[in-house]
Amino acid sequence: MKAIIHNAYGSAEVLHHADVDKPVPGDDQVLVRVRAASVNYGDRVDMHGSPAIARLALGLRRPRQPVLGRAVAGTVEAVGAKVTGLRVGDEVLGQTNKQGFAEYVAVAETRLAVKPPEVTFAQAATLPIAATTALQGMRLAEAGPGRTVLVNGASGALGTFAVQLAGLLGAEVTGVCSTRNAELVRSIGAHHVIDYTREDLTRGARRFDAVFDLLGNHPLSGFRRVLNPKGVYIASHGNMGTLLGPLPRLVATVATSPFVSQRLRVLIEKPDVEGLAFLAGLVAAGKLAPVIQRTYPLSETADAIHHLETEHARGKIVLTV
Repeated sequence: MKAIIHNAYGSAEVLHHADVDKPVPGDDQVLVRVRAASVNYGDRVDMHGSPAIARLALGLRRPRQPVLGRAVAGTVEAVGAKVTGLRVGDEVLGQTNKQGFAEYVAVAETRLAVKPPEVTFAQAATLPIAATTALQGMRLAEAGPGRTVLVNGASGALGTFAVQLAGLLGAEVTGVCSTRNAELVRSIGAHHVIDYTREDLTRGARRFDAVFDLLGNHPLSGFRRVLNPKGVYIASHGNMGTLLGPLPRLVATVATSPFVSQRLRVLIEKPDVEGLAFLAGLVAAGKLAPVIQRTYPLSETADAIHHLETEHARGKIVLTV
């Protein structure tokens, strides 16, 4: 079968469209014929091997697992002996342990949700990781009627879901983005938009019940300044140093929390099949609209990631297989 592999760390040029062995599902796994996959931040970490600390898990000198890809949608091709909830022909979406940028991938049954027929494969592939992280973030934010939520990084893959989910839950949503993305962020439900090219959000007069920080581009003290005294700050970003990445910032967030009235939280996404099914249901009902900036065939994955890293993509980049 064809897959996207990399045998060295580096920029998108290290990616190759190559032949690899078709996986054989284990007893508790499902073999999925991939129809679409989406690019996520973790794929770029895997490709670059950066921050350096990530190589302790990925492989010090070269990647242990050469096939990228974590978020997929497709059709069940075969099932393992202990699989009871899915059958051949079912359309599914889910989060893999990499190896998703391929024609086939073996996935644990517990990582997959059934795709509603009203949802396209491209839409479904955007939901694992990005939408599930946004949902988990909005739950930490306690988004709901009477709550004010700021989404820092509102036009990105995760932010476009967070803005919509906060609004669906009844919160008053403010999105932070650049001038060129302001109209997009308004169109998906933001009540207010802060253009970071014109205004420093940490110096404004507005205060929020929750800040969902997807960029980490201001000091923690600045975000605390715009929080209400009992507000919650949620960090979910991978920016910063090439050695330790966001780790120092995330540790500081956790360490500061016990000494202030505000709640400071670090969000690390966890696979959530129930949440995934809930999100797919929202898409099927027309209540949640994945923002897909562009699709690429699997063979052009290197171009897709290069675009993501150089053009500052709005919403999601999807690969079709």
